[in-house]
Amino acid sequence: MNFTSPFSLALGAILALSLLGVPVGQAMIGGSVLYLYLKGMDMGTVAEQLLNGTYSSFLLLAIPLFILAATIMSSGSVLDRLMRFCNALVGHFPGGLAQVNVLQSVVFASMSGSALADAAGSGKLMQVMMTRDGKYTKGFAAALTAASSVIGPILPPSIPMVLYALVSGTSIGFLFIAGVLPGLLLGAVQMGLVHHLARRRNFPVEPRVPLRELPRITREAFPALMLPVVLLGCLYTGVTTPTEAAGLAAAYALLVSVVLYRSIGWGDLYDALMSSARISISIGMLIAGALVFNYVITVENIPASLSGILRSFDLSPLGFLLLVNLILLLLGCFLEGSTIILVILPVLLPTAVALGVDPVHFGVVAVLNIMIGLVTPPYGLLLFMMTRIAEISLMELVREMVPFLVVMIGALALVTLWPDMVLFLPRLAGYTG
Repeated sequence: MNFTSPFSLALGAILALSLLGVPVGQAMIGGSVLYLYLKGMDMGTVAEQLLNGTYSSFLLLAIPLFILAATIMSSGSVLDRLMRFCNALVGHFPGGLAQVNVLQSVVFASMSGSALADAAGSGKLMQVMMTRDGKYTKGFAAALTAASSVIGPILPPSIPMVLYALVSGTSIGFLFIAGVLPGLLLGAVQMGLVHHLARRRNFPVEPRVPLRELPRITREAFPALMLPVVLLGCLYTGVTTPTEAAGLAAAYALLVSVVLYRSIGWGDLYDALMSSARISISIGMLIAGALVFNYVITVENIPASLSGILRSFDLSPLGFLLLVNLILLLLGCFLEGSTIILVILPVLLPTAVALGVDPVHFGVVAVLNIMIGLVTPPYGLLLFMMTRIAEISLMELVREMVPFLVVMIGALALVTLWPDMVLFLPRLAGYTG
């Protein structure tokens, strides 16, 4: 590799800017501008690629709408009602609140679509509840909260799935439904591990909710629980496009929170809009930077070159997927998930398609890898977030995280080796891949 080539210098500039604290999106734009300057190309191409990419994709509008729906639904009494519902179902199981922590992540998956948002919202509340009165150690509660937050972006609606659909051209509807069984599998293995640890460590059990209370608790939580039903129902009946479904989800969240639950006022709504705008802008800048840098990658013909190298190894589809698992797990330890989806996956996808790997299956496997990377030492973003929330050392958190990593990687192996599990529901919905 020529370290003085324009592409190498552009990569160096991106790395240097990132280390200096410049957001990754802006760093990629800066590196791309440097590349075009060194190649003697029109630097206005940066603006052209940015505008063409962001304004020609109607799907991108789904991201801020999903974020807004999640922000609204995570406020006020909605959160309390759903927590009571989860506690009524599994609080009396071995592990008590630990089981509730996993189940609430499955339930809140229909509202956040982001692991970091789940950990910062309902996950932060679970951390407080679990450590109150010394029921669980801070380290275990933080590890479980981080691990369970990974479930959210696998189940629909999923912001990483939207980003993958953007770069791959795959149907977002089929991607959403393909994530259902792997997401539930991830929740099941975590609940199984909690059951095992509860027996060994003698974790406390919550009092069983009287049977006569269950209808009332379910009735109170029912409107919020209907959000994924409304979303997926509109998608798979063809009533709406994915973006229109995201808008409907935001409108439904507003209706439930303001009219039915009366849990937010004008001030809360303003805060929700501002919070959603800040998150959407940060994601939007990252997408813009990736669109520009992907143009540079295309000019350098890197996808075709890498595809040729990988095919020269004569890999089977399974061998390729195992190699991708290894690459993405390693990258996930250091890079933010959206960056991997927008920059790395477009390079790997042509090889996957050439080898006959189904793009929906590949997308679910890739997103699952990236989400596990969020809780993988040394630099998983969820690890650093939970050390701040729980006020514990990284070493204590990592020690408690190891068993969860083992079972999640086991679930990843099953999803990789058994494509039919991923594609079963999409095929029922009409997918022909």
